[in-house]
Amino acid sequence: MADAIVVFGGQLPFRAMEAAAIYKQGWAPEVWVTQADSPADRTSERLGIDYVPEHGYSRMVLEKLGVPPGAIRMLEPRAVNTTDEVRAAIGYLKARGGNRAILVSSKSHTRRIQVTWRALAGSGHEAVVRYTEKDPYQPGRWWANSRDALAVAREVGGIVNAWVGFPLKAMPE
Repeated sequence: MADAIVVFGGQLPFRAMEAAAIYKQGWAPEVWVTQADSPADRTSERLGIDYVPEHGYSRMVLEKLGVPPGAIRMLEPRAVNTTDEVRAAIGYLKARGGNRAILVSSKSHTRRIQVTWRALAGSGHEAVVRYTEKDPYQPGRWWANSRDALAVAREVGGIVNAWVGFPLKAMPE
């Protein structure tokens, strides 16, 4: 049993769908959703345009698939990258006195999230990383298309950044 299921940003609606399925199986009492620090959010707000950010859609998917609104938490602070998302999840977990989370992302992203979690969480805070079943990424043929090849390059860069102590910092768009 975990304290929470954490939905990382990206790959709408599949990560939220996977989190809802895990929740319904009874693996955790809450679903936490990371929030992106998105330039689209800020620009839309300045222009007075109604805009539903990604985390808003994730919430809608979770609720549509049976996660009660009271079991959904939006994590702060807003995140620019995976490292920020992991920090937000760890901070909330520690503040709530928890020690275990299920982290939901995509196939290509699982290793980097695990490496980042281990580098930042310290002892006593465990994470199980799950990928979405509907993820189109093909790990055995990642070089066969530009989408998967770019995903691998991004993940390798993020893992190396974690291994060397996070010298590269996120830069908001």
